[in-house]
Order: sequence, then C-alpha cells, then structure tokens
Amino acid sequence: MKEISSTMEHQRRYSRHYERLLASKRLQTLFGVLLVVILPAMYRWGFDFWNTSTLAQWNAILGTAAAFTLSLTLINRLCQLPGTRSFTYVIPTVAASYTLLIIICSVLEIEVSRLQVGISSLLAIVFGGAFYYVDSKLTTKRMAVVPFGKAPSLCDHHSKSVYWYAMKEPTLVGFKRIDAVVADLRADLPEEWQRFLADCTIHRIPVYHATQAHEMITGKVLLDHLYANEFGSLTPREDYEVIKRGMDILAALILIPLLAPVMLLTALAICLDSPGKALFCQPRMGFHCRPFTVYKFRSMYTDMKGTGFTQEGHDPRITRVGRFIRKCRLDELPQLFNVLKGDMSMIGPRPESMSLTEWYEKDVPFFHYRHVVRPGITGWAQVEQGYAAEISGMREKLEYDFYYIKNFSFWLDILILIRTIRTIILGTGSR
Repeated sequence: MKEISSTMEHQRRYSRHYERLLASKRLQTLFGVLLVVILPAMYRWGFDFWNTSTLAQWNAILGTAAAFTLSLTLINRLCQLPGTRSFTYVIPTVAASYTLLIIICSVLEIEVSRLQVGISSLLAIVFGGAFYYVDSKLTTKRMAVVPFGKAPSLCDHHSKSVYWYAMKEPTLVGFKRIDAVVADLRADLPEEWQRFLADCTIHRIPVYHATQAHEMITGKVLLDHLYANEFGSLTPREDYEVIKRGMDILAALILIPLLAPVMLLTALAICLDSPGKALFCQPRMGFHCRPFTVYKFRSMYTDMKGTGFTQEGHDPRITRVGRFIRKCRLDELPQLFNVLKGDMSMIGPRPESMSLTEWYEKDVPFFHYRHVVRPGITGWAQVEQGYAAEISGMREKLEYDFYYIKNFSFWLDILILIRTIRTIILGTGSR
C-alpha cells in the first residue's frame, strides 16, 4: 500500500507538471502571436488597426499568425527526436514557414504586406530563439532506472538531454520529479517491482523498456539487442514510402534545373584540374538488394591505386577540386538523377560499393537489412556520425541506419534535411 500511495502522490505531481507544460505551450503561442503579429501591426497602423487595415494588411496579419504557429509546431515536433536542441532550429523553421507563406501568397495571387511579413519573421526569430534557449537550459528529462537486467548498463551514458536516477527500492518517494521510469522488461523482476511498474502504468507515469529509452536518447538501435522476432518493428511504413517517393520526384524535378549551372561549372573545374572524366560511375547495392549505378562528380585522380586509403586522414588520391567539392557536398549533386530514376531517395542510408557490401556482410550482423528502404543522398547516420569505413565505425553507422528505418517518418526526414544543410554550411564530416 505504501508503494501504491507514493506512486499515486507522484502521479498527482506528474499530472500537475504535465498540465503546466501544456499551459506553458499555449501561453507561449498566445504571447508569441501578440509579440510577433499584433505588436508590429499596432506600431505600424495604430491601436485601431482592425478598423483601418486594408485587405493586404489583414492578409499579412492572418498569414504571419499562421506561419508563426507553424514554426512553433515544427520546433516542438523536431525537439522530440534524439539529440535535438530546440533553439538551434528556430532560424530554419521560421525561415521555412514564412517562405512558404510568401510562396502560397504568390501562387494564389493573394495581396499581402511584405514589410509586415518581414518584420514578423525577424521578431519570430528573436522571440523563438530567446524562449527556446532558456527552455532548453531549464527543462531536462529525468528518468528513474530500475536496477535489474540490462537497464543500468544501457542508461549509464552521459547525455545533455536526460538525467538518470538509479532506484534502490520500488518507490518514487524522495524524487522531486520523474518524467519516466526505465526498466529491462525482459529481466526477472521481483514481484514488488512488477507491482510498482504496473502502478506507474496505471497512473500514467511512462514506463520504457531499456532499449527503447536508449534509442530515444542516442538515436541508435543496438545490434546486440536486435533479435529476429523484432524485425517486424523495423518494417518501414508503406504509406509514407509512397508519399516520400512523390516528394523525391518533385524535389529532383525542381533542383535539377536550379542546380544545372552549378553542376556544369563543377564539371568544368574537375576537367581543368586533372585529366579524366568529370563524372564517376560505380555499382552500388540498392533498394531490396538490387545493384544500381550511382553518379557522382569525380573527386580523385584516375591513375592512383592502392589500399588503406579509406583510413581517416589525408587521402593523396583526392584532387584539389575534389577536396573542395567533397567539403561542400557538390560531388553528390549528380545523384539527383538517381533519385529521379528511382534508384535512390533524397534521404536514406548511404549506398555502399559492392566490394564493401560483401566485406561488411561477413562481419556486421543484419547488414543487408538496411536495404529495406531506398538509399539516400544524405541520411541519419551521415548527420550524426559522418564518414565511417572500418568495421567498428560501420557497426555504429548501421545502428543509426536501423533507427532511421524503425522511425521512418516525415519529421525525422525534416530533421535530417536541416542538419544536412547545417553540415554543408559548416563543412563538417567530409573526407
């Protein structure tokens, strides 16, 4: 009875915390709309702007309110994914939302005050950046770990996004606030601990399996905990596969004409820098284990052969232009044609060469399962880990790939896209 009453008391505290969280998000949206939409309208057009505003001004007010709300929604959804810090996504989400507003108004020929949209977007960046920066410093997940099975070992890693609390007895008395309980649900738990977890579930305190909590925090699916009867959980959503394929085709049709001048200049620079063709073609393992030919801009000399070059560090095979286009990811641009053909997707596990695939399949368990989705130009492993060639790095890369397959969704693709843009700007992860 003591454990049940203590759990109920903690549940009441948890419920109050959850209600305060929902109220704070509503207050955040309301205060934000007043600050970034209503305030600039009052400053420009007076306190009685609702009586004097033109149609273009009203369109701007309603449109910026919708764009700002969309920005907050995007940020809140993205920060639920592993390793995200909400304030770092303020600028890209605000820019994308307000750009979408301008595009919609242009396509539908809706008259709108561009100055009002510009002022509102700048205020949204300032407000959102300040709020989410403070919020990320003050709110960190607190998870209690049940001391049985593999839970303690899986939850002992350091993370800026979570505090781990080791439990000694089946009660939450003494903890100020716990957001969830983590346990190895396959372990042989004593009866009092089983009753404790049941009480937590009944009273809506989240209970996570240890591997699930590890995936939520690290963004990886551990190979050592991958069993044959769990493959069903790694099956990607078929409905999103269809939607994603449509978005890939649309993106390729838009980007190929826009980037054609850049691709022509890149090809010219490659030919002037070193002898050989500008385009590099290589067989890769693709969707459903079907080989295909990948297109890339050549970044290496054609007459240098040998082994050991895939080690991290300086690679003498790479040309001067090749080093630059790799850093800026320009060498990947021809793969837009692979996307159009259906060989690849914009986002997915990177395709490996046939020789490396054969090598990895001998030493890395379940490696071929990564081909259940289309390979991508960029992917979750690339933005989280970067380049990996050796077996140890490949195992970690595969753990990221499996997380992507298991959590195959629009929101994860958006997060990867934003991080890819940031990686290109910073020039990190190239080789």
